Amino acid sequence: MNTNRQHYIFIAVRVDNLVINARGNGLPFLIQPKIVWVMVPHGKATDDVINELQKHMGAGDLIIEGGNSRFSEDIRHAAQVAESGIGYLDCGVSGGVWGLQNGYGLMVGGDEKLVAQAMPIFDALRPEGERAEGFVHVGDVGAGHYAKMVHNGIEYAMMQAFAEGYELLEKKDIIKDVHGTFAAWQRGTVVRSWLLDLLVLALEEDPSLAKIKGYVEDSGEGRWTVEEGIANAVPMPAITASLFARFTSRQDDSPAMKAVAALRNQFGGHAVKKAD
Repeated sequence: MNTNRQHYIFIAVRVDNLVINARGNGLPFLIQPKIVWVMVPHGKATDDVINELQKHMGAGDLIIEGGNSRFSEDIRHAAQVAESGIGYLDCGVSGGVWGLQNGYGLMVGGDEKLVAQAMPIFDALRPEGERAEGFVHVGDVGAGHYAKMVHNGIEYAMMQAFAEGYELLEKKDIIKDVHGTFAAWQRGTVVRSWLLDLLVLALEEDPSLAKIKGYVEDSGEGRWTVEEGIANAVPMPAITASLFARFTSRQDDSPAMKAVAALRNQFGGHAVKKAD
């Protein structure tokens, strides 16, 4: 853990509590200029927090949006709070539940002077060591969350590749130690990674993953990455396939596959399995 982190107090509150605590006295628990880190679900929750903060902050203050907002929302939010003289940075944050122990990877978008103003906070949150290995000022407002969006798209594809490899190893009868195989890849191989380490940990806890249902949600960034690929004519077959695999995981009985089975039966007389 970065020892500088002990010098900061991070307070998480509900929007309604924030309104109660702040109304009429302008966030008195914050020193001037005020810097507020927002980290709530993207969409309406983020809109509500920023709208409320704008009422209690002023010229020279700074909002850092550390959630997973879409980059286009950052551009809108920055323009909105600028009317009150409030600065705005967007910060993509990676590290998950392990970040408190290991530090967080940070990707920031916004004005260079505002980044410099907030750098002690970023330094306290990032992993120890070279700043460039855990922090980047990516570019203008929105760039931080854009980089995080692409990061998460890559993450989707990497997880899907490990998952498909896991299923094949489980399926083959000559393979006797699936967990051991993944564990042996942790050192020296070209696929070694933190995601691999986490899969090994998961298999240690539940070797056949019997306690988990194969149902996978998506939080939005994978979709946005694919949409941006289309908008910019960038082929993304791996990331797109990994996103669609998550959609498939939510179907108990795929309507599309029913249609394929029906077509094979119609044109070739291929056997179909009757529904229960």
